Amino acid sequence: MSTNSCTMNNIKIVPVQTKKQLKVFIRLPRLLYQNISGYTPPLDWQESSLLDPKKAAFFKYGSAKYFLAFKDNNPVGRISAQLDPNALRQWKKPIGLFGALDAIDDAEVVKELINAAIQWLKSNGMQKIRGPYTLTANSEIGTMLQGQKVLPTVAIPWHPTWLNAHIESTGLEKVMDLLSYQMEFGSDAKNAHKIPAGLKMGSIKLGNITTRKLDTKEIDRDGEILRQLYNDAWHDTWGFVPLTSIEMSVLIKDLKFMLKPENFVLVEQNYTPVAVALVIPNIYDVIQDIGPDPSIFGFAKLFYRILRHQFHSARVILLGISASIRDTALGALMPSLVISELFERGEILPYKTIELGWILETNHGMRNLIERIVSKPSKIHRMYEKNI
Repeated sequence: MSTNSCTMNNIKIVPVQTKKQLKVFIRLPRLLYQNISGYTPPLDWQESSLLDPKKAAFFKYGSAKYFLAFKDNNPVGRISAQLDPNALRQWKKPIGLFGALDAIDDAEVVKELINAAIQWLKSNGMQKIRGPYTLTANSEIGTMLQGQKVLPTVAIPWHPTWLNAHIESTGLEKVMDLLSYQMEFGSDAKNAHKIPAGLKMGSIKLGNITTRKLDTKEIDRDGEILRQLYNDAWHDTWGFVPLTSIEMSVLIKDLKFMLKPENFVLVEQNYTPVAVALVIPNIYDVIQDIGPDPSIFGFAKLFYRILRHQFHSARVILLGISASIRDTALGALMPSLVISELFERGEILPYKTIELGWILETNHGMRNLIERIVSKPSKIHRMYEKNI
């Protein structure tokens, strides 16, 4: 794909090159999906932090090209193609990424967008395309297959029901499904009693096990502990890409004013970190009546609600068990212990619902544990790939 626009079947594919085009690219999903039941637009400034090359952490080490699709001079779709050097080092294969794929219900639009991404990746030496990633494996991933009318959750992408079929019609094939589960939370949660009996942090006699909360005065230190333990826990799983220091620093910067100490669970054995979980409040709880592009008064209302922690749901975004205990008796129990600890904190945290995701469909151990509490996933996202 050249830097010039390309027109096929009355569909014009245009590389994003100007500030105006970038603004359209970032805001396009809410323009396309605003009248579809179940869709709640994210905040524009959050989307900018993900996609704007001047703001997104990805562009400190990776590169990407954005494309817009036009039909009758109206924007009808978008896609990104990107090269992630961290993924290339981890996977040791020339796999390029695509993401930020959104479009009207038109298979030809999706086809031309994916073709544009493929051509750009091929011109950069890639032999396979995989995605969607926006923009990395540690951000928003997958195309929503199920759950369009379920409670929207922070950093979980939303797509209309037609998009997967259009992707598959281009020859991309499913490579993995990612599952998310929503559990009732809090002191009166109906499914709290389903936690396996006796699995509480003070009840297991397997060494000197302690837990602690987030130290808000040392949040950068705790963020680095989280990053290292997460990378250690998942380094040999499908699709893993190491979480970088840059990504963690941006995450901490974005979240620190929203987090309570109880949002962080760190488990230590003999003062060595062995398990960790980070729960983040769901921003969708406090933006429903504000809109994606708030006024000054809207922002004032938003930050008041955040400071008062007026959230009723949250998502576990990072959960990891150290490889050093994975094959031990403690390692087998640790996911249950961490989830139990989260339920114990339900007496303090205001959440009524907590979502656990991205569980790989092949991670039967974690799925069996969660499905003892919640019988089936509330959302499913699909990953695709294709030789190019």
